Amino acid sequence: MTTYTERQLAATIDHAILKPELTRAEVDAELDIAAEWKVFSVCVRPSDIPHAVARLTGTGVAVGTVIGFPHGTTSTATKVAEVTRALADGAVELDMVLNIGWLRSGMDADVQADIRAVVEAAEGHVVKVIFETSYLDDEQIIRACRLSEAAGADFVKTSTGFAGGGATVAHIRLMRDSVGDSVQVKASGGVRGLDAAVAMLDAGATRLGTSAAATILGAARAHDAGETPAGGVDESSY
Repeated sequence: MTTYTERQLAATIDHAILKPELTRAEVDAELDIAAEWKVFSVCVRPSDIPHAVARLTGTGVAVGTVIGFPHGTTSTATKVAEVTRALADGAVELDMVLNIGWLRSGMDADVQADIRAVVEAAEGHVVKVIFETSYLDDEQIIRACRLSEAAGADFVKTSTGFAGGGATVAHIRLMRDSVGDSVQVKASGGVRGLDAAVAMLDAGATRLGTSAAATILGAARAHDAGETPAGGVDESSY
């Protein structure tokens, strides 16, 4: 198991603030956690983008959002409209859900066109494609990887976190092996502790989607300070 410093780990984290029931005060608390721990970015609900951008100005934390979330079944035109609005509101990264039913139906050309439309609307901003791997077998995950790469996506991503299951080491390895070097892999769903985060990075992920940034980075800080042995963090209660 590789040892990562707190700063190295923070640079991989997209702090997820996506639960539908969150109040504005709860969103603010999560934004403040992201700023305190200096994570790479937050991923917020589309309606929260302007507020997040304003609150995080000057912190160095980027603001991203979701497209076609959480099921991926909105029309391509709707996804494109979401992208346009998100960018106008200040988002700089976009995590889109591919059309899972289309993928499972073998409608590869439609899946690729859907992703391509989002990539083109993003105008150079980072696009991550969420597969919802808990619904897919290995062959479907491989196809999703290849279609995402062909459509110009920057990342392939495991999960929304809302469908059960989540990222697994096996799926991260499979996704890493199924795309070229220009495409990165994001592990999301169930990444709630330091050991899980390190396992995903070691398997080939370069970005982590998690709502547990403080837990992960707090454990890394304790390890940096010599308070816990590497791999010795008790995550049984996470």
